[in-house]
Amino acid sequence: MITFDQEDIAFANEVFSFARQHLGSNLRRKVASELRPDKAESVAWQKALWKRGWGAPAWPTQYGGCGWSLKRQYIFKRELGRAFAPDPSPFGLQMIGPVVYTFGSPEQKEQYLPSILSADTWWCQGFSEPNSGSDLASLTTQARVDGDTYVISGQKIWTSLAHWADKMFCLARTERSLKPQAGISMLVLDMHAPGVTVRPIITIDGHHHLNEVFLDNVRVPKANLIGEPGKGWTYAKFLLGNERIGIANIPRLRRRMDALRQLGAIEFGGGRPADDVSIRRAISEFEVDLVSLEQAELRALARGEENSSGIADASILKVQATELLQRGDALLARMLGARSAIMPSSESRVTSDEGAMLWGIMPALLHGRASTIYGGSNEIQRNIIASGILDANG
Repeated sequence: MITFDQEDIAFANEVFSFARQHLGSNLRRKVASELRPDKAESVAWQKALWKRGWGAPAWPTQYGGCGWSLKRQYIFKRELGRAFAPDPSPFGLQMIGPVVYTFGSPEQKEQYLPSILSADTWWCQGFSEPNSGSDLASLTTQARVDGDTYVISGQKIWTSLAHWADKMFCLARTERSLKPQAGISMLVLDMHAPGVTVRPIITIDGHHHLNEVFLDNVRVPKANLIGEPGKGWTYAKFLLGNERIGIANIPRLRRRMDALRQLGAIEFGGGRPADDVSIRRAISEFEVDLVSLEQAELRALARGEENSSGIADASILKVQATELLQRGDALLARMLGARSAIMPSSESRVTSDEGAMLWGIMPALLHGRASTIYGGSNEIQRNIIASGILDANG
């Protein structure tokens, strides 16, 4: 099991103090209320971390990262979450950045990595298609060679923050004669290039963060091919493995726990939600399961530090965390009753920490319905858990 010494505690205090000093109250309350930061706020926060030397905790120092151990990364993420700091956009730092410094050319490393660290270039992920979600091997977007360029045609969907993005790392089929996985390549394309069309998808929580992206003969230099042609499937699996690091998001669940306690103590019409014994029991059960999840994450962290990751650790944490998140949000809505049906119509209504908590319940509940689908649906995760454990046990 991971243990924390005085040096770890001092580092945790340093991170928390930095976040409280550099986060404005408006941004902090946005995070508390599930109102997403805008691009300018997200860029400003990443730049603050970058200037402090904390721009990329998991990256090797030779590429401008911190080169921290998994334990130090865990402390860093935990303290930022406790301070209501926004999560960094994962597409540059957590996804394409590690792919580039692992598989990219020297020129690509020089071109892409510095601007990811400084948030001067914003990325999106071009994987899912209308008929290719969990089964990415069935994707139909084509990239044909024309001289020194690839010409890409197809459609991507559920593309998070594509309307903000400067670049997309895109999976496209470059060969059809091979088995499906072997004919896929990873290419970087300019989101402002001719032939790129982005259309918004407004989700049930009222936010615009998803998009459809149409690619109509988009020309991409051959130099934008990541690694080798036909190896996109390999790079995608590597990338998705990085996506699931820290997928339990304990800080977010801790914020739910705090909200449950606070809301339970607020008077509504002469009584408090926590006066109901069934509510108190549900809050206690949530806390017990949260503590158990934290311990499971620490055990997985210890195995990772020893380079002996447990079977299906990421899948187990993903299933338990997302289902616990949905339970917590449903319980908050139950405690608030009919008041929870009111959606925040403007950010100006969030004028206090308590107000942020109350206004955020319905957006969180609605958005959280997708948490058991994105990052690999929980049904697929259970298959991974089952097959991994059964295979390991013969």
